[in-house]
Amino acid sequence: MSHFRQQSLGKSWPITALAKDYPRGWQVPRHRHRRGQLIYAKSGVMHVTTREGIWVVPPQRALWIPLGMEHEIQMEGNVAVRMLYMDRARSALFGAHCKVLSVPGLLRELILSAVDAHAGKRRERMAILADLLLHELQEAEQEALHIPVPTDPRLKSVCQRLLAGTSRVETLEQLAARVGASSRTLARLFESELQMSFAHWRQHVRLARALSQISQGRAIKAVARDAGYANCSAFSSMFRRVLGITPSDYLKQATAPSMR
Repeated sequence: MSHFRQQSLGKSWPITALAKDYPRGWQVPRHRHRRGQLIYAKSGVMHVTTREGIWVVPPQRALWIPLGMEHEIQMEGNVAVRMLYMDRARSALFGAHCKVLSVPGLLRELILSAVDAHAGKRRERMAILADLLLHELQEAEQEALHIPVPTDPRLKSVCQRLLAGTSRVETLEQLAARVGASSRTLARLFESELQMSFAHWRQHVRLARALSQISQGRAIKAVARDAGYANCSAFSSMFRRVLGITPSDYLKQATAPSMR
């Protein structure tokens, strides 16, 4: 039985944990859990797809997935995944929708310590960690690393092209022509279905691709060019505005050797 079906979670534990390392390109097929799940990439980048959209999870971030929410995971590069599972009462503290949370140093160590405590069946230590872990998770800042997905067939076709990287420089007018719609109709669909503009949505897609490339050690200049930016300065400004960190600092964190 797959670990994703919670064969070793120990139902009597209110918070349980699991560590799993995945190779580049690995895909975990669509599944769901009876418990709420916090999924954290100690290294590498994950793309998690749910009915609410596509969630980009780089290091220093974690994704909350409510209990019962179907999801699939695509690994970008080699990914060291650390997961916490919470019972119904504790899951209720984090809501019924997916969200990306910032993981500062203390929270990171608490997640890793909880994984170690559960692996060692150290129930008393897990109980001590749980209260502080829940407090820090509730205090964590929510991050805007979310790519919503549409239902309209025309908009869905455009978004699939952008996600696949086949329309990185095409304008809204050119994309609209491909799907037999006016640019005004397409722009309205972005706002009504995805609650963001075409430019904003494409920026999130570009950022998702950039995070994957940076985590694999690709030169920032090349990443900026691939994202459609004429120079590193403009790319760095966008990156810092969304993530609160420069690409170079993110690269240092993403490639820093782990102490665990």
